[in-house]
Amino acid sequence: MGRIFVVELDGRSYRCKFCRTHLALPEDLVSRAFHSRRGKAYLFNNAVNITVGTLEERLMLSGMHTVADIFCCCCGQIVGWKYESAHEKCQKYKEGKFVLERGRIVDEIDFSSEVYIDTRPSVSDTEE
Repeated sequence: MGRIFVVELDGRSYRCKFCRTHLALPEDLVSRAFHSRRGKAYLFNNAVNITVGTLEERLMLSGMHTVADIFCCCCGQIVGWKYESAHEKCQKYKEGKFVLERGRIVDEIDFSSEVYIDTRPSVSDTEE
């Protein structure tokens, strides 16, 4: 198996619940009104650090779609699915987009790039 290269997203991001790998940015969020078999889900324009499974025809609440499950590239957990094609004209906007299941992701802010500023009063070298 080859080396895994992980994309690090700056600032707030949606991450894998199981290993905290970055998956998507809030700016790519299209809709929070989606549902999966396991509960709520979010539709995104883009997702990173995923692997795409095999294509299959799946009957969903909005009709028949060609989809592929998507997995976290680090821990291998299923995190949602990708819409490859929609059979109904009114559903074409979903094509190429990603659905992340809410129960499998966490919304976190990355504090590692933040600067810590000590605001405690201190005595200068000249004040003794």
